[in-house]
Amino acid sequence: MKSLKVEIKNKCKSLGIPILGFAPVERWEKPPNVLPNRLFPWIPEEFWPGSIYPEANTVIVIGLPVALPIVETAPSIYYMELYKTVNSMLDSKACEIANFLNEKGHSSLYLPRDGYGDIKILIEKPFAFFSHKHAAFLAGLGSFGHNNILLTPEFGPRVRFTSIFTSAHIEADPITGKDICIHCLQCVKNCPVGAIPKNGEFPPPVDKKLCAIRSMQLRDEYRSPCGICIKVCPVGKDRELFGRKNISIYSKDKSFDKYHKAWDHVRKYGSKG
Repeated sequence: MKSLKVEIKNKCKSLGIPILGFAPVERWEKPPNVLPNRLFPWIPEEFWPGSIYPEANTVIVIGLPVALPIVETAPSIYYMELYKTVNSMLDSKACEIANFLNEKGHSSLYLPRDGYGDIKILIEKPFAFFSHKHAAFLAGLGSFGHNNILLTPEFGPRVRFTSIFTSAHIEADPITGKDICIHCLQCVKNCPVGAIPKNGEFPPPVDKKLCAIRSMQLRDEYRSPCGICIKVCPVGKDRELFGRKNISIYSKDKSFDKYHKAWDHVRKYGSKG
């Protein structure tokens, strides 16, 4: 299946997909010893690919970045529109990849990038039927951060993922075993609702209910999602691209006033914030 993997990579390149990984379904059943983080408890069986699509042999994970300077305006209508656009693009591209594989005789289907009907659902039942961040983790695309979001070397936590299940047996991507979280606790310090615990196991159990309640409030103001913990994370080569390597940019340091004024301007318009 090496030639098929090359074809899929070329297809993703033509679709403008910069993040791509392959994981055999066995990694859900028998977690590799080289995983960069130990997860307790492990992913329940009902969330394994084979429990959702029994024909699945390989999970293909794709990711699209969210631009850091837009995330920095969060919560705002600007970030909300970016979030919606990237989600739509992920669904479209994943569907196209699944169709591409079906045409080649490999039964495949794409999964929606979220998998829940509305944020209010997550307040009482804070899980979708499949976790793309765990799929990306098992495809060797990164490690978990203290905010329980997957960090990638290229974009830190500023990536949205979705997955494609296929019956094709495709060579798995390696897992480096490297924990790229630097444990700076910027996400903990800046979380507006205190949903990320400072101490305890890693990655820590984030209070999903608090996150969902805040997201629902922001949605009603037309400026969701929150985005604070992913904008302050120092991990990611995108920081160099956008000239944001100095995390003090998010402090009250007056030398960064021009940035704060820009973000404040965006937040003043187009939403109730």
